[in-house]
Amino acid sequence: MKLCISYWSLEGGLAGTRPIEQALDEAKSAGFDGLELAVGTDGVLSTKTDQATCEKYRALIQRSGLAVETVAAGLSWGCSPTDPDPFTREKSLQLHADALQRAAWLGAKAMLMVPGAVTIAWEPKYGPVKYDQAAQWAREAAKKLAPFAEKLGVDLCLENVWNGMFYSPLEFAAFIDSIGSPRVGAYFDVGNVLGYHQHPPHWIEILGPRIRRVHIKDFKKEVGTLAGFCDLLAGDVPWKETMSALRSIGYDETIVAEMMPPDPTLLQRTKAAMDKIIAM
Repeated sequence: MKLCISYWSLEGGLAGTRPIEQALDEAKSAGFDGLELAVGTDGVLSTKTDQATCEKYRALIQRSGLAVETVAAGLSWGCSPTDPDPFTREKSLQLHADALQRAAWLGAKAMLMVPGAVTIAWEPKYGPVKYDQAAQWAREAAKKLAPFAEKLGVDLCLENVWNGMFYSPLEFAAFIDSIGSPRVGAYFDVGNVLGYHQHPPHWIEILGPRIRRVHIKDFKKEVGTLAGFCDLLAGDVPWKETMSALRSIGYDETIVAEMMPPDPTLLQRTKAAMDKIIAM
């Protein structure tokens, strides 16, 4: 498994302002095997970034020696594919198609997509969207994007996230299967399911080969809110069982730590904790 850090974990990452070359240098200096880039609507890597710029970034990646196999798209938080407004849904679809194209130009193998939301914990003005309707719109979006992902050779990885949807691994597995594409799978976030009072190893065992990529973070169940996310090994994730479950399904791809907010020692602390976790 390749130990990677999220671009969002770097200073300026969430705003999309951290220069790609600096981000690569910082990840490499901290000892990571790779970096997960992020695409937004603005910033150094956006849905408007042209092919020549992406290819320049790809050359930087190759020179760095780091694995940059995944790109995260948080586009759904600002423009959801499950928004009741049909124009917003169509715009979200186009944004994600544009993001997939940028991922391909960069040479990435997979792109994270938030499949939509019934509610958004930090955005009270959004929703609630009727659950069955949100699931239908999410399915329609994934089905429309799937042929493009297949054409580009990039996995479209749907994330389990705090979006008011897919609280069960059985439901999430069935949803992915319903898309019917070899390029659509799960981007499994280990820490996110603790907020659902769930057990990460069980999700891994049930989702099995549907899991194409993995995010890790830790979470304190006694807090139970967004404030419960914490440093790796400081929360309640059963790391030994989680790693055993990943190995049992044959997972051997990137493990990306998605840690926020940035601080001067975050990368060093995270890498040290990941080394301990991977050895379990």
